[in-house]
Amino acid sequence: MALKAVHVSDVPTLDIVQENASLVLNPSRFSAGVDLSAGGGIGHGAGFRPPKFLVVGHRGHGMNNFQSLDPRMRAIKENTVMSFNAAARFPLDFVEFDIQVTKDGCPVIFHDNFIFSEDNGTIFEKRVTELCLAEFLAYGPQKEDPTSTSPPVSKPLLRKTKDGKIVRWEVENDEPFCTLQEAFQQVKPASLGFNIELKFDDHVVYQQDYLVGVLNSILKIVFDCAEGRPVIFSSFQPDAALLVRKLQSVYPVYFLTDAGAETFYDSRRNSLEEAIKLCLEGGLAGVVSEVRGVFRNPAAVGKIKESKLSLLTYGKLNNVAEAVYMQHLMGIDGVIVDFVAEISEAVNAMITPSKEEEEAEEGKLLLGDGGEEVKARPQFSPKEISFLLKLIPELIQH
Repeated sequence: MALKAVHVSDVPTLDIVQENASLVLNPSRFSAGVDLSAGGGIGHGAGFRPPKFLVVGHRGHGMNNFQSLDPRMRAIKENTVMSFNAAARFPLDFVEFDIQVTKDGCPVIFHDNFIFSEDNGTIFEKRVTELCLAEFLAYGPQKEDPTSTSPPVSKPLLRKTKDGKIVRWEVENDEPFCTLQEAFQQVKPASLGFNIELKFDDHVVYQQDYLVGVLNSILKIVFDCAEGRPVIFSSFQPDAALLVRKLQSVYPVYFLTDAGAETFYDSRRNSLEEAIKLCLEGGLAGVVSEVRGVFRNPAAVGKIKESKLSLLTYGKLNNVAEAVYMQHLMGIDGVIVDFVAEISEAVNAMITPSKEEEEAEEGKLLLGDGGEEVKARPQFSPKEISFLLKLIPELIQH
């Protein structure tokens, strides 16, 4: 694709914003006492802050990692309705998933840029965005067709791992791919939020008209099908993030960054400082950073808060409860996690105060049934937190 600068000021704002578009988070997914009134709900730009510490399921119930020996990483096919509904059984606020648009204009949920398969022993790859919907859905398990007398035929589904190996995409609980529209229709409850990552290839330079066309296809489905479901957008692609903010003013838009773990030609992707700058210039709601980047540079959290931006994180460390709790103490607004059962329950235990702890904070001694003192969640003074923040960057290096 030829290089063409994206001038968001030249892009007309869409006129498809509906009156019933969701502006606030559904209170049924949040604990009592969360303020969802003005200032506490979802706004569209800088100044938006989630009304509580958010837990977001990565690709639903968690990503599939075939290099990991942990069986949880291959328990359920990622980015499927099954995965989203499995995640919804736990006290999550959102599920995160990746959206691409097929050649014939249908938004589908799939992470990788390429689909791998084989034919007569020969492995081949096809770019998702160069497939039509029917071709995309032909890979992997198939839905039963009640009108057909013969079983559905599927094409083998393989995956390329980070170390370059091509492996069979085998999970304990498999399911066909799905479209964005099917996710809105089939994921329950409707109060479970969708964190829609706008997926683009890091190695492709996109023309403005292509980006606008893709985003229009996605936004049409969102506004037609959301029906009050909380939605936030995010993207590693800076121009896509700016454009989706320009094209609509209902749902918050976050800029994703690996905070300098990898160097890109586009300098806007290379640090938390650049991410903050992009958000402020483009009116975005906040940053979603790789968690190690935040731990290496904890001072950036203060800068983000001073800028009235929101900060979420992603990464392997978010599957460690203690790392998640530290982020809560630092003022980070939420985490994207793979181990949704363990982390969501840990967050509830660590962050949501029990009745007994509320009474203890009021000066009453916290006692067990036998009269012994019960240990509550860890409490840190500002001085202790400052020390931990200085220590963490050193620990992350090892």
